[in-house]
Amino acid sequence: MTDLRADCASCFGLCCVAPAFARSADFAIDKPAGRPCVNLLADFRCGIHTDLRDRGFPGCTVYDCFGAGQHVARSFAGREWRSSPEVAESMFAVFPVMRDLHELLWYLTEALDRPRARPIRGELRRAFEETESLTRRPPGELVAVDVNAHRGAVDTWLLRTSELVRAGLRGRELRGADLMGRDLRDADLRGANLRGAYLIGADLKGANLGRADVIGADLRGADVCAARLAESLFLTQFQVNAARGDAATTLPATLTRPAHWPV
Repeated sequence: MTDLRADCASCFGLCCVAPAFARSADFAIDKPAGRPCVNLLADFRCGIHTDLRDRGFPGCTVYDCFGAGQHVARSFAGREWRSSPEVAESMFAVFPVMRDLHELLWYLTEALDRPRARPIRGELRRAFEETESLTRRPPGELVAVDVNAHRGAVDTWLLRTSELVRAGLRGRELRGADLMGRDLRDADLRGANLRGAYLIGADLKGANLGRADVIGADLRGADVCAARLAESLFLTQFQVNAARGDAATTLPATLTRPAHWPV
């Protein structure tokens, strides 16, 4: 998954320019799309990187482009968004499309690595190759890609992967459930379907989410201290960064323990 991890040193600070964000608990200021953040330096580094949370920008520490930033930078052959208004417009339009495709590649890569998904490995491989081929299109063609339609086609196989991985556990059906602030301490959520579940601020201390499908689950502010997430299905760095864990929280080998978690 190396190519699906952000390499900020090989990007042009696209996540600090292309998206818009509003003053909120996540961001200290309003910023329109296409305008550089006030903290972005001339060399594309963040001027307050080590103090983002203390300075009111926790949303920046949560964001993950799945490696789309460096891919877009390469596709423009070394030109960066400051080189011309035309390059900037094209690059900012391509970036969100590339991010969505890279997110799908992340899920498909994990699905291909799951032994229980072996019966559909051929279909998963084809979905991966089709998605990867889209990321190789030139910018003018990439912005025309119907990502939602492609995501729907890919999700057919991600859902099937989920069924195969969770088989035999009789996990709880909690797809899209409103679990905000819910007390789920030490809950047995093995094999649960938590797709798109709202777990904002939920107390998941010590909970076991082994082989639980968490694709799209909102873990903002969720307490996952000592929670068992190492075998969770489709867990992303974005979700982990948004949660509150500790040294006892177990994570998949593909993810990194956030710096803001206590040791």
